[in-house]
Amino acid sequence: QVQIVESGGDLVQPGGSLTLSCAASGFTFDYYAVAWFRQAPGKEREAVSCIGEDNTPFYTASAKGRFTISRGNVKNMVYLQMSNLKLEDAAVYYCATKAVCDPRYDYQLWGQGTEVAVSS
Repeated sequence: QVQIVESGGDLVQPGGSLTLSCAASGFTFDYYAVAWFRQAPGKEREAVSCIGEDNTPFYTASAKGRFTISRGNVKNMVYLQMSNLKLEDAAVYYCATKAVCDPRYDYQLWGQGTEVAVSS
């Protein structure tokens, strides 16, 4: 009864925009940090962004200036707004939660992923 579901993945052209959603079931995000990761075919999973339990956002260098992480008006939703998408952004995107964004600590719950394809 406790789970995370990602949605919003789609096929977009380079330079396009897309917003991904992460929905919590059986709990709410208000006491958790929520992060987005991605994994492209043949590559390792990498962190993209994290929003802290205090709403402080963090971004990797590739995401900064193009992506925005935010919480919804309801406590069970977190979004990742992506703009100026590049070919290297194509991947399966995952949502995960833990107590804080500190990368030294493990994430406790993961979603199943949503695929973002970027092609001209």
